[in-house]
Amino acid sequence: MRTPEQIWSDADLPARRLAGLALNSSVPDEVLLRLLSEAPLAARMVLCRDRDLPDAVVDAVVEHPDPRTRSFFACNPHVDPARRVRLLDDPEWLVRVNLAAGPRVEFPDRPEPLPDEAVVHMISTYDNESLGAFSHQQVSTGLRRAMPTHPVAKVRRWGVNSWSSLSADVRAALLADPDDGVRESARHHLLSQDPAWVESELPDRPCHGRTHMLLYYALSRAVVDDVLTRPLDEGDKELLAANPTLPPDVVVLLAADPVPRVRAVIARRADLGADQRRALVADPDPEVRAEVAHHADLGPAERRALMVDPHPDVRLAVSLHPALSEEERARIDYRVPGEHRFEHSFVLEVPRDPEAVRRDALSRHPLLRRRAAEDHRLPPDLVARLASDDDLGVRVLLAQNHPDAPAALLLRSFLEYTGPERDRLATRPNFPTEGLAAFADHRDPEVRALAARDPETGPAVLERLTRDPQPAVRAAATRHPKLPQPRLAALLDDEELAHAAAANPALDADVIGRLLDAGGRWTRPPA
Repeated sequence: MRTPEQIWSDADLPARRLAGLALNSSVPDEVLLRLLSEAPLAARMVLCRDRDLPDAVVDAVVEHPDPRTRSFFACNPHVDPARRVRLLDDPEWLVRVNLAAGPRVEFPDRPEPLPDEAVVHMISTYDNESLGAFSHQQVSTGLRRAMPTHPVAKVRRWGVNSWSSLSADVRAALLADPDDGVRESARHHLLSQDPAWVESELPDRPCHGRTHMLLYYALSRAVVDDVLTRPLDEGDKELLAANPTLPPDVVVLLAADPVPRVRAVIARRADLGADQRRALVADPDPEVRAEVAHHADLGPAERRALMVDPHPDVRLAVSLHPALSEEERARIDYRVPGEHRFEHSFVLEVPRDPEAVRRDALSRHPLLRRRAAEDHRLPPDLVARLASDDDLGVRVLLAQNHPDAPAALLLRSFLEYTGPERDRLATRPNFPTEGLAAFADHRDPEVRALAARDPETGPAVLERLTRDPQPAVRAAATRHPKLPQPRLAALLDDEELAHAAAANPALDADVIGRLLDAGGRWTRPPA
């Protein structure tokens, strides 16, 4: 079976024109229904997967005889999930597995969750092969939290997977659950805290399973000693150093390990003794000192030593310590690195303390203000303050993360930031459209393409931009409704831009009719 990428790659020019019509926001339902019933698979794929759809078209998609067509709608990220679940009991496995897999969205975006009752129905009725493709991002936070105590046994089995975060009472209930599968799953998780069982099951070769067990499972003394004396892989001691069940004497031993990376992992541990912490503060390796600098329980003398450390990374790390006053931070000779990735951060399930966020936002330290700028719940007064911050990272992180980031900030951030996820800024709700025509001659093609977002960009400018050296600029200009009709008609013959031209909402109704009647073939009428 061809993949969606192969379907599009194999599509000829007429099919791509019809796919463009499928995305055209101005075409009536009748046109979309004709495409659904008459167009080739590539156009139906675009129609069902790549846009929101009116109710009449959704009705027709759900009843469409072709399973592939229905399967494209099953993973459409643009429609309300409640409309996709109309395919919940589709007779074709392909449709159900696509519904379970969910929309393919680019990181860091996530699909909207399915209705809780739909997820429960899937877990209860789908076979293991279908559920193997299930995207857990489609589960709401509320349902995920309720799974361990859900009335449906198969759902409780899924809930057991959050074992490490469950209370003792909930764990006990799962271990005594009336359902055999729930009890077996719970016992398996309990065994991960049984050192003797872990010792008997630990793979004797480097593999993902061994790595996971060394990192997270309860380890017997025999396993610990074996890794220390006969590691199978050069990274085994680092894994061991991160294990939360490591005996205190081994923590002491590894705090003095000759390998700096092992000492750096130990330096992150919350169970460091005071002697080990003091030794790591004076460690010869700056990475180790930078790691231990983050410990909240550093004493005043340890903080003072790190504040004047000869290595800039160490001074920067300790400059963020929560016990320092603003005056103490100001005395540290720290340098904020010049290049950073200023990207989207996911909403924390447990919000940060609002007072701590406010302290960070009002700090003179740019990295603390950046931390505050990532908070999606930042109150309006701090949004206004950080939107005019003199640090690029603060401004861009606020633009990337806050739902009410102002238009001026979004545009400024797009113009000034050229790192990862820059394009995401232009998708934020308040990104402006007015005044973007002024960028039509900008040297940066991503900025030049903004001109095609401005409803007031002139026809002559748009026509010129359809000949721009950069494909993205050409495509954006081709979709603008003010593009002159003769140029738009000519672009329907362009192998590269025909798809975008057919999607232009100003495409003449007669042209749309001719394309439909001719199956996407196009002959320009005489001038």
